[in-house]
Amino acid sequence: MTQPAQSTSNPLLQLWRNQESRGVIIQIVTMVVVFALLAAIARNVVINLEAVGKEFSFGFLLWPAAYDIGFSPFLEYTNRSTHLRAAVVGLLNTLLIAFWGCILATMVGFVLGIMRLSSNWLVSKLSYAFVEFMRNVPILIHILAIYAIVVTLLPPVKKALNVGADAFFLSNRGFYVPSPVFEDGATLVGIVLLLSIALVYFFKRWARRQQDDTGKLYPVLWVSLGILVALPGITFIATGMPLSWDVPVLKGFNFKGGMAIKPEFLALWLALSLYTACFIAEIVRAGILAVSHGQTEAAFALGLRPNRALQLIIIPQALRVIVPPLCSQYLNLTKNSSLAIAIGYMDITATLGGISLMQTGKEMETMLIVMGVYLVISLLISSFMNWFNHRIKLTER
Repeated sequence: MTQPAQSTSNPLLQLWRNQESRGVIIQIVTMVVVFALLAAIARNVVINLEAVGKEFSFGFLLWPAAYDIGFSPFLEYTNRSTHLRAAVVGLLNTLLIAFWGCILATMVGFVLGIMRLSSNWLVSKLSYAFVEFMRNVPILIHILAIYAIVVTLLPPVKKALNVGADAFFLSNRGFYVPSPVFEDGATLVGIVLLLSIALVYFFKRWARRQQDDTGKLYPVLWVSLGILVALPGITFIATGMPLSWDVPVLKGFNFKGGMAIKPEFLALWLALSLYTACFIAEIVRAGILAVSHGQTEAAFALGLRPNRALQLIIIPQALRVIVPPLCSQYLNLTKNSSLAIAIGYMDITATLGGISLMQTGKEMETMLIVMGVYLVISLLISSFMNWFNHRIKLTER
């Protein structure tokens, strides 16, 4: 007589055979192994540092930096400031070049991408030659070349170019522009401006919902411009125009007053922007070509001019293809800004990862901070672009 089959089996074996539980187990084991390796590396680093008489500590950030930073538009800095303050100045300079670089690269990239598709043979070929030249030469060469052009070809301060209204001057020491001077009441104007922007945002959302529900169109552009101009403008006049301009004036061997945009910033900004713009141009061209040609023909059949068809029909659809790789170019531009040390622009790499590192001998600590800074900036850019990509995705009704 045969024995009946056992109805129960090993519970661990059942857990492993389940696909979901097996995936969780593998992830947990992987995380434990990774953290164990990181802990072993950290312990090994501490032991080796102690062996050579070094201590793993971030206390050096409070030591005097004892070096100058020539460009600090946001934060007051002297050579008596701490390494922490120098790092903050470098971080702000990194964010500044990344922000304005992404803006200029996007604008130039879109123009070049559209020019590549122009029916005009000369325009198309010139843009093609520019794109191929810029993106096939290393970015460091562009930075050094543009910096050399700015420093050697522009006139000295005594013969600075007056580029507008006796208030804007260009020389080999930088671009001198008027700086704003805020007086009593400027804070109120700023608050009203922020409230106006919020009001425009909610009005646009309301107008879009009304259009979806009823099909009625509202003059969003003109209403938004009216709100942004009228409310802050009335407040500005009512508070006695609490804004004046400090105009740069040549006195002695340099300009006094105003604000100086240093040649290092100009060279780095132009080099990074133009280099990245050429990659963005190819992304834009591919995005436009990805839109069905029938969409273009339908737009022309409705009587739209080419520029309006591009603005209203083609680009909105192409953005769904353009935005994901565009995020990568923004990340590349931000990380390429670390090459600024080659021309003396004091970003986070040049300050904390350069001079502070050499003065303090804290290689591990400074590099960890610099890596963490770039990691956080990259994650913020990726998060913003993911949010923007989600906003423009095609929604079905």
